Amino acid sequence: MRRYRYRCTVCRTTSPVVTEIAALATIGEDHRQTLHGGHFPDDEMAGQIDRLGRWYAALPPLTALHARIADALSDLRDIKTMGHYWWASAGATLLIGGTAALALLLAATLL
Repeated sequence: MRRYRYRCTVCRTTSPVVTEIAALATIGEDHRQTLHGGHFPDDEMAGQIDRLGRWYAALPPLTALHARIADALSDLRDIKTMGHYWWASAGATLLIGGTAALALLLAATLL
């Protein structure tokens, strides 16, 4: 399940988590119309977040990959909650580490 959040840096407010992009657009538009007269605040943010509430766009690539895998594994058990299960985080780490080891082994074999 994808999770989205809207952040206005002018008002220093963050919306609750929503699961649909249409709901995110509605929240942002309502905020701009109500508090800013329809103007777009500087540095406003809207986008997808992980189960820990971090913006995917702000994460380094390896951390974002780990978060996406851990989110997918956590969603297998419960799609409504936030936070990673310990086994989902461990599984994501093992999957990334195993893939890196396999790639290294393959590269060493080809040389």
